[in-house]
Amino acid sequence: MSTFPPCPQCSSEYTYQDNDQFVCPECGHEWSPNSSKEAVEQEKTVRDAHGNVLQDGDSVTVIKDLKVKGSSLVVKVGTKVKGIRLVEGDHDIDCKIEGIGAMQLKSEFVKKA
Repeated sequence: MSTFPPCPQCSSEYTYQDNDQFVCPECGHEWSPNSSKEAVEQEKTVRDAHGNVLQDGDSVTVIKDLKVKGSSLVVKVGTKVKGIRLVEGDHDIDCKIEGIGAMQLKSEFVKKA
């Protein structure tokens, strides 16, 4: 059994050490054993269009008209979205918009309310 730490990106337990770094064979991530959890958390910060850090539960306002794919609906400028949830991926905000329903938004199109 390996005594190396699990991969910080994919949580794989099959990591190994190569010289002075740890390597994950499943996702290919390499990291230094001296890297702290704070550095990993800084990578995951999500910022709005003005550079403010967003967190789960924040309220945001849409700053651009957004067409809803597969529908004729449009999310208008100034629409306030309450209780966002941050997720991984291209669209990093998961939310519910009144009158439209569940959606995913990109953080570059919102500002912190």
